[in-house]
Amino acid sequence: MGFAAEVRELTRADHRAAQSVTYFDALLSGQLDRAGYAALLEQLHVVYQTLEEAADAMCDDPVAGPFVIEELRRLPRIVEDLSFLHGPDWPARISPSTATAQYQARLREVTFSWPAGFVAHHYTRYLGDLSGGQVMARALRSTFGFDTDGIRFFLFPGLDARTFKQHYRDLLDAAPWDAVERQRFLDEVSYAYRLNTAMLDDLGRAVTQESAA
Repeated sequence: MGFAAEVRELTRADHRAAQSVTYFDALLSGQLDRAGYAALLEQLHVVYQTLEEAADAMCDDPVAGPFVIEELRRLPRIVEDLSFLHGPDWPARISPSTATAQYQARLREVTFSWPAGFVAHHYTRYLGDLSGGQVMARALRSTFGFDTDGIRFFLFPGLDARTFKQHYRDLLDAAPWDAVERQRFLDEVSYAYRLNTAMLDDLGRAVTQESAA
C-alpha cells in the first residue's frame, strides 16, 4: 500500500464525520436559504485566506512547493461567490466563529513553517473540495437555481478530477518523510478534519438559531 492509500484508509472515519454534520444535511436537503448557504462561504473565506497565504510562503519549499497548484486556489472564487450573494458589502459579513478562529489559529501555527503540516491541511481541504464539489454544485443549482455565479467555489474548470487526484497521490507517495514524520502528518490530517467538523457544527448551530428566531 502506498502512503497516499494509507492516508486515505487511516483517516476514513474522520472524513465520514466531516461529511455527516447537520449543516450539510440541511444544505443538501434544501432546508437553508441563500443566507444560510452564504454563511458557509463566509467561514471558508477565513480558512482559505490563511491557507493560501501559507501556500505563497511555501511555494519554493522542495517538499511542500509541488502541492501549490494555481488551479486549486479557492479564495478568488469565494470572493466572486460572496460578491454575487451579498453585493459589494460582503467583507463586512466576514466574522469567524469560535471554531473557525481556532481552525485559523492552527493554520497559522503549522502551515507557514512545517512542510508536512502545510500538506496535511492542503490535502484535507482541496482533495475534499475536489471530490465533493460536483455533488454540492448540483444540489445548490437545484435548490437556488444557480448556474455558475454563486457556486464558483465548487467548480474546478480545467482540472480533470480523476487525473489530478492520481497526481496528488503520486506526490504524497513521493514525499521524503520518515516513519515519524509520516505519523505526524497523519495526526495533523486527522486534526484538520476535526477542526473542519467543529467549524461546520458551529455553522449548523448558528443557522438553526437564525431560522428559529
